[in-house]
Amino acid sequence: MIKSSGASRIGRALRRDAAGDRATSDVNAPKKHRAWRVAFFVLAAAGIVAAAAWVLFGSPLLVVRSVIVSGTRLVPDSEVLAVADVAPGTPLIRVNTAQVEARVDTIRQVRSAQVTRSWPNRLVITVREWTPALALTAPGGGYDLAAPDGVVVEWAARRPADLPLYPVASPGVSLRGNPDFAAAVAVLGELPAGLRHAVRSVTAPSPDQVTLHLAGGITVLWGGTDRAAAKARELTALMQTRLRYYDVSAPGSATAR
Repeated sequence: MIKSSGASRIGRALRRDAAGDRATSDVNAPKKHRAWRVAFFVLAAAGIVAAAAWVLFGSPLLVVRSVIVSGTRLVPDSEVLAVADVAPGTPLIRVNTAQVEARVDTIRQVRSAQVTRSWPNRLVITVREWTPALALTAPGGGYDLAAPDGVVVEWAARRPADLPLYPVASPGVSLRGNPDFAAAVAVLGELPAGLRHAVRSVTAPSPDQVTLHLAGGITVLWGGTDRAAAKARELTALMQTRLRYYDVSAPGSATAR
């Protein structure tokens, strides 16, 4: 029986160690490769983010070069632009659209405004103006046309045919927030189209005493803004009598004379 010498055992151990080193190296190589790839993509992403930030905030490519105003009839575009106060050259991303909208909303003829970015270099202001609801006698002659909130938005030499007159004791007095005026506007909005077009003027000594003055000298005491549909039905029936005065302020007990 021949025994292995010590040198043989040492040789085999060295070969095993060498094989183990090669296996470990083979395992670690892909890990190192993946780490370099991760680092590369992280740096690339950071570069892309930095470049995008520069383009949006610092580049002259995406700045306000023009401001477009649309939807105006009563307000000059120049007034809207002045109130909007957007400086040319401002990075488009830095424009606070909500603040611009709030500034444009302060124009009395403007009901609402919407501001949008139109890339790469344009800002668009879309204006929605008030529609006049009633005509008022103007202090210097002609007629002031008032929006539903009582604010005068336009002047006209003649009363528009589709706007009833709202007589006031003192021409030129502000009706903004006036409950009588608000009730008159609300009642007009509730009327059937045929009746609405026949109204020549409307008075409201109080919010529940709105009175319509129709063509042909007909007067209708409408009352308040409640139960509009029932009042319209009863008035339609009563007007078949061809009388001159109708009271439908209390539906169910309407009268005519």
